Amino acid sequence: MKKTLLVLLVLALILIGAAIRPYNQMVSKEETCNQAWSNVESVYQRRMDLIPNLVATVQGAADFEKSTLEAVINARAKATAVNVSADNLSEESIAKFQAVQDELSSAISRLLVSVERYPELTATQGFRELQAQLEGIENRIAVERNKYNETVQIFNSYIRRFPNNIVAGICGFKSKGYFKATPGAENSPSVEFNFK
Repeated sequence: MKKTLLVLLVLALILIGAAIRPYNQMVSKEETCNQAWSNVESVYQRRMDLIPNLVATVQGAADFEKSTLEAVINARAKATAVNVSADNLSEESIAKFQAVQDELSSAISRLLVSVERYPELTATQGFRELQAQLEGIENRIAVERNKYNETVQIFNSYIRRFPNNIVAGICGFKSKGYFKATPGAENSPSVEFNFK
């Protein structure tokens, strides 16, 4: 009887020891995903912080299209209302976050296109600096989203491999969601030049 208990105890210790390394790796990889998500949120927040300055600068042009400014303000409000916790980086929550951010990007793009009709506004130093900062932020957003997707791929692959999937299932590790291309992004925009 003592021998059987000893064998069972040794087997239990071996199983626990075999699960410790994958568990620790999962924790480490999940924390890397969470940190990458924080970087994504940080650059989006930087863009949010720039928008009031951009709107205030553009409002200085007295006859600027009010509807365009309102679209940016409303899209910013929607984007700030959607928060995704690092604990819930599911496909659905990422898609919801991405949808409101894409709406804001679209509104900013429309604003910047509309601004080109106001040479006195585009000539100001403050506006040019804000525009350059926004362009830089958009590039940073793309970089951080790509880094996030890379960390998610590593994490998701790790927890799906055997026998890690058993440890992940027991310990409650779940796959994280990816940022995906905006629907229609695969289509090239049409460009028309009207030379007369």
